[in-house]
Amino acid sequence: MTGMRGLSVFISDIRNCQNKEAERLRVDKELGNIRTCFKNEKVRGFSVIRYEVLTPYKKKKYVWKMLYIHMLGYDVDFGHMEAVSLISAPKYPEKQVGYIVTSCLLNENHDFLKLAINTVRNDIIGRNETFQCLALTLVGNIGGRDFAESLAPDVQKLLISSSCRPLVRKKAALCLLRLFRKNPDAINVDGWADRMTQLLDERDLGVLTSSTSLLVALVSNNHEAYSSCLPKCVKILERLARNQDVPQEYTYYGIPSPWLQVKAMRALQYFPTIEDPSTRKSLFEVLQRILMGTDVVKNVNKNNASHAVLFEALSLVIHLDAEKEMMSQCVALLGKFISVREPNIRYLGLENMTRMLMVTDVQDVIKKHQSQIITSLKDPDISIRRRALDLLYGMCDVSNAKDIVEELLQYLSTAEFSMREELSLKAAILAEKFAPDLSWYVDVILQLIDKAGDFVSDDIWFRVVQFVTNNEDLQPYAASKAREYLDKIAIHETMVKVSAYILGEYGHLLARQPGCSASELFSILHEKLPTVSTPTIPILLSTYAKLLMHTQPRDPELEKKVWAVFKKYESCIDVEIQQRAVEYFELSKKGAAFMDVLAEMPKFPERQSSLIKKAEVVEDTADQSAIKLRAQQQPSNALVLADPQPVSGAPPPLKIPSEPQSVARTISQPNGTSSNIDPQAPSPDLLSDLLGPLAIEAPPGVVSTEQHGPTGTEGVPDEVVGSAIVPVGEQTNNVEVIGNIAERFHALCLKDSGVLYEDPYIQIGIKAEWRGHHGRLVLFLGNKSTNPLTSVQALILPPAHLKLELSPVPDTIPPRAQVQSPLEVMNIRPSRDVAVLDFSYKLGTIVVGAKLRIPAVLNKFLQPLQLTSEEFFPQWRALSGPPLKLQEVVRGVRPLALPEMANLFNSFRVTICPGLDPNPNNLVASTTFYSETTGAMLCLARIETDPADRTQLRMTVGSGDPTLTFELKEFIKEQLIAIPMGSRALVPAAAAPPPPVAQPPSPAALADDPGAMLAGLL
Repeated sequence: MTGMRGLSVFISDIRNCQNKEAERLRVDKELGNIRTCFKNEKVRGFSVIRYEVLTPYKKKKYVWKMLYIHMLGYDVDFGHMEAVSLISAPKYPEKQVGYIVTSCLLNENHDFLKLAINTVRNDIIGRNETFQCLALTLVGNIGGRDFAESLAPDVQKLLISSSCRPLVRKKAALCLLRLFRKNPDAINVDGWADRMTQLLDERDLGVLTSSTSLLVALVSNNHEAYSSCLPKCVKILERLARNQDVPQEYTYYGIPSPWLQVKAMRALQYFPTIEDPSTRKSLFEVLQRILMGTDVVKNVNKNNASHAVLFEALSLVIHLDAEKEMMSQCVALLGKFISVREPNIRYLGLENMTRMLMVTDVQDVIKKHQSQIITSLKDPDISIRRRALDLLYGMCDVSNAKDIVEELLQYLSTAEFSMREELSLKAAILAEKFAPDLSWYVDVILQLIDKAGDFVSDDIWFRVVQFVTNNEDLQPYAASKAREYLDKIAIHETMVKVSAYILGEYGHLLARQPGCSASELFSILHEKLPTVSTPTIPILLSTYAKLLMHTQPRDPELEKKVWAVFKKYESCIDVEIQQRAVEYFELSKKGAAFMDVLAEMPKFPERQSSLIKKAEVVEDTADQSAIKLRAQQQPSNALVLADPQPVSGAPPPLKIPSEPQSVARTISQPNGTSSNIDPQAPSPDLLSDLLGPLAIEAPPGVVSTEQHGPTGTEGVPDEVVGSAIVPVGEQTNNVEVIGNIAERFHALCLKDSGVLYEDPYIQIGIKAEWRGHHGRLVLFLGNKSTNPLTSVQALILPPAHLKLELSPVPDTIPPRAQVQSPLEVMNIRPSRDVAVLDFSYKLGTIVVGAKLRIPAVLNKFLQPLQLTSEEFFPQWRALSGPPLKLQEVVRGVRPLALPEMANLFNSFRVTICPGLDPNPNNLVASTTFYSETTGAMLCLARIETDPADRTQLRMTVGSGDPTLTFELKEFIKEQLIAIPMGSRALVPAAAAPPPPVAQPPSPAALADDPGAMLAGLL
């Protein structure tokens, strides 16, 4: 670029710009000038103005400017032909510019590159080494299939040519590697295997390193054809280990060419176990030297290089199934690494020790480092804590299960929220697989629910119910422990579920213990009823019915209390609750029939544990693969599912299924007949194993009331059916969407996890976490089909008030696999606009696309806040009037009773403050809104209702920001007028349907919920 005054002036102008706008104006001006100069002629009216033909100097100068503008981040969508034409220039300065700019501006699929193939080939087969290097660099950077088909033979000739300088041959090897990756057929295996073997005898380390990179790609595709290269790789390692003929420029901090050592050992891992004794002996001598000569030093760069070689050597030792002595030496070395201060080294030590779990002979050696691994659970670095958790999970067996599970339970209280779900799942699996006795297993699961209730999936408490049901000796103990936990002042809702279920089934076994009579159990369970959500109420109703059934002789006082509860819920909006209340009330009058329907649960049939299935969905990294292999090698102890070996002193193991079945053994039909339930019927949910908790379905036994109808928001359609968008000549298909997209979106607006979209081939789920004005969502993309989904694209169309950053989605989702894509959200200012996910994929010839609303809505940035009268009224009076305080009479409101309206407000994080308004027909609410511009801002609201006309109300909303006040008022108004479909709890009691006749659910639905009970209306 020397001597180009115009280019130097342009760069100076850019650097002198005071702001981004000035820079953009200068760039636009320069691009306009370049565009004008690249035109040979311009027609103005009837006259033709001809410009002077561009000289090579001017063209070179303009192309350099284009490259500089491109490097600044601006789009350069013209002048590509001029850049490509410089490749054919006869002089080096112009040719160099052409090759460099073409490499930067164009990709392998650009049409202009096809025009340059012949010119590039001429430079490759020519005798000018400088031109050869330029051409090979271009092809090595952006070469595609067209280049591979046309140039591969010529590049191969350069690589094996003895007359070429090492610099050219080195570039030829890397260029051939690129062409092979783009088109594996470009290299003919039959004639090339012997040539590859000869290349590994090369003395020049630069050519040898490049050739070894090519070899790694070749043997990964077909190792049998290159078996003759195996001893050559061992000789390379011997040469480097003995530091023979290694020039100074290839010695890095005293380590002879660490890059070549890593590549050679990686190539060896693609071959089967070495059979030749002399070759195997030589290789193990080299590996022994590496293991003995690697230590932790203060120099970070030397550590990085030596550890890269060491950990590749460890992988090779595992691959070759070395002797136990060498394996033990590897574990001892890793044990030293996990105790050093440097976090990177600790991470690598834990990761590679997890890989060592694949070797069955070293399990006892790894256990010697158990205390240090447990210490790593408290490391400040979360990535190290995750690796320690994986390692503890993989190394656990009968001998150390108690210690490890107790440590995991202790760590659970301080673990990050992002780790608690995985931590709970793994602790539950370990307790199930290696429990010395079933009572210890029950203790562990109940502690798990008590400490991490929000992160314990339903599968875990389903599983403990199965064990209790199938083991009669365990039932009194489990009922006693459940009763103990109910004495706590505050317990998690999951604990209420499991305690209610166990006490309903087996509470009568504790009748002689103090505080455990049926009446006392009912009282303590009924105290929890106001604190639970709607899905838990049916389980409590079933428990009340069970307690009433087990009370013999009948207790009139208890019967009166239970009947009062049933009568209360006879008109409940929720169909499941209403049906149970009506049927239990009628059944309780039938005597013998009541006892027959609510008889004790039968034992569950044998099934694979659903917890282990869910654990397999966890990220499939190398260390996870090792854990899976290790888990397959280890038999379960007391809780195995088939052919167990009993532990001394423990009760005999049982064959336990994975999912609970219905409380009732038969379903009474309206005609009085009974149909048997098949407990082993397959589940219709094809993705139950794939997406686990994201596959949100309606509770078992609920009569479906879905309605499909759009309710538009900000111009975005509520329901976008994925339709085929196919090119001419391909098959046209329409894909039917499963479920209602609008209902799924509205449901996710009020909760933080669920399914956003589903069709026959894919399911998209969301899990979200919100803190202040920041949010983190994770998109779970699950391939339901047995074929890969290709051309997967996901683009976020953000509104102006949100900053969104979506991690790249892989282009291909393998069959029956799931990928995750995090989405970071930041709220800039208040608005009700909605972000849209533009999603598409291809399955065979079917192309499916959909635009889906993302539930990053206004209420996600609200934080519930309950104020006292002393706190509320001064703030309320400080908001004088519009625009900070707005009032509106809203008509057309869905008629709601005050408690239901209060529940609605609480559901979108606006907290009702009871007792502040003297008028009992009014509601007062408060919340805090978070955004980057407003910070944490208090919002207040007052709702005045008319008991005579529930379809209208007066609403007053106030905050310290006019925009926030307006947006929040409109948001609340939308919620009151257009309540989302499928939200049954928001339908007024007066509109409740009559008690329905019991409809039998599917066997799979009955197996998914131990609280699901269907008794016919007698």
